Amino acid sequence: QVQLVESGGGLVQSGGSLRLSCVTSGFTFSIYPMGWYRQAPWKEREWVASIAKNGSSSTYADSVKGRFTISRDNAKNTVSLQMNNLKSEDTAVYYCNAVNGYGPGRVRPWFSSWGQGTQVTVSS
Repeated sequence: QVQLVESGGGLVQSGGSLRLSCVTSGFTFSIYPMGWYRQAPWKEREWVASIAKNGSSSTYADSVKGRFTISRDNAKNTVSLQMNNLKSEDTAVYYCNAVNGYGPGRVRPWFSSWGQGTQVTVSS
């Protein structure tokens, strides 16, 4: 049974930083590209960032490029998201999931089930 447990969210002022973590279980973590997604109020869930299976490369949505950094630890089955220079438009619930492939345009989540997410609120 796939489990995705996100943590690390909170309330932060504009310009601040947060580090999100996602602990996974129930699948072979190291063979999947992993990603972070977010869902703002009244909006559809959107892709934020992906990292390759071995962590050698990563891709980002234009809205977060240069501010967010995704990383992974295959020994601990975890994926993280370092978020710097946060903006009010980053306010959302953040989720992790495996990604259906890695590369340009490959943003679809692999698993149909999601964790509970972690709330990030940025005050201006």
